[in-house]
Amino acid sequence: MKYLIFYQISLITKLISILLSVLIFNLNAQDSTWSKTPTINFSGFLDVFYVYDFNKPAEKYRQTFLYNHNRHNEFNLNLGIIKLALNHKKYRSNLAFHTGTYVNDNYAKEPLLLKFIAEAAIGLSINKKNNWWIDVGIFPSHIGFESAISTDNLTMTRSILAENSPYFFAGVKSTYNSKNKKIEVNASILNGWQRIERVAGSSIPAFGTQLKWTPFEKILVNWSTFVGSDDVDSIRRMRYFNNVYAQIQASKKWKVITGFDYGIQQDSKGSTKYNQWWSPVLIGQYCMNESWKLALRVEKYCDKDGIMIESITNNGFDVNSFSLNTDFTPNPAIMWRIETRLFQSENKEFKTTNGLSNYNFIIGTSIALKI
Repeated sequence: MKYLIFYQISLITKLISILLSVLIFNLNAQDSTWSKTPTINFSGFLDVFYVYDFNKPAEKYRQTFLYNHNRHNEFNLNLGIIKLALNHKKYRSNLAFHTGTYVNDNYAKEPLLLKFIAEAAIGLSINKKNNWWIDVGIFPSHIGFESAISTDNLTMTRSILAENSPYFFAGVKSTYNSKNKKIEVNASILNGWQRIERVAGSSIPAFGTQLKWTPFEKILVNWSTFVGSDDVDSIRRMRYFNNVYAQIQASKKWKVITGFDYGIQQDSKGSTKYNQWWSPVLIGQYCMNESWKLALRVEKYCDKDGIMIESITNNGFDVNSFSLNTDFTPNPAIMWRIETRLFQSENKEFKTTNGLSNYNFIIGTSIALKI
């Protein structure tokens, strides 16, 4: 396994050398494009919510494996973002700050001054066609079809697989788009598994890849990977993760997303034994008219060894989830959502005021504004 890691590091180092050579050549061969004035855009997003959990949990957080809309019986801000974006044919930059319960929960491991940074990245075009870019900084994850911006997703809450895979990364990435725009390839060197600041005591980087394929206008197929560790060097367990999904615009009325996550991690440092976790999800959205939409989600998350989610039982985390979503969009800038969601497990996985239960049912609503 260590030889594979050394090979990856060597390959990435050679890639960096090639990219730097190409970048220096292009910077030296400046043309009139560089002198053009960039465009600057300001945007904002607010998502306020209320959720009632029929298990009536006593804790502040409803579930330890959720990071969005994760409060019971209180009105709160899930996410608020202000973003400044600079775009030029040859360079680009994003700077965004955020706050909300999502930030408190999902950025808990980051230092105080870093946890409020949603994006901070600078990118440079490294070829004349401007379809090959290098970006450095803090940027959204290349993994998954759901983002922290709820209005970009088909449902109000996130799928379990989205909540337990990275929403963000810090590092450097290279992105290439084919001439016909049907293929996009991304390769990244990262600080770790959803880390802005690298784990103290860890000396190796992580690596990520992404392949997007759009064979037809209404079909998108994606394969994303992660290779790295979330441990200090003394106990380093290598993690290998795959995320695959397809988005299909079946008709003017129907949109379907199906995805599958599969990951393995060493049982201990240097071990040839690997523990695994996996999760399939299927979401279908029906557009009734310009203002009203319905979405149904079915999913399963199985993590018997507690790699990503520790079970409160001795049988490992194995949970099914079903949700029904109703969206009302009176204006492109605003969306009101109502969602009912049921979690079910053969084990008593969910806390209640009277103990533990096999079920957890919630009903929630949110109003989101995006400008």
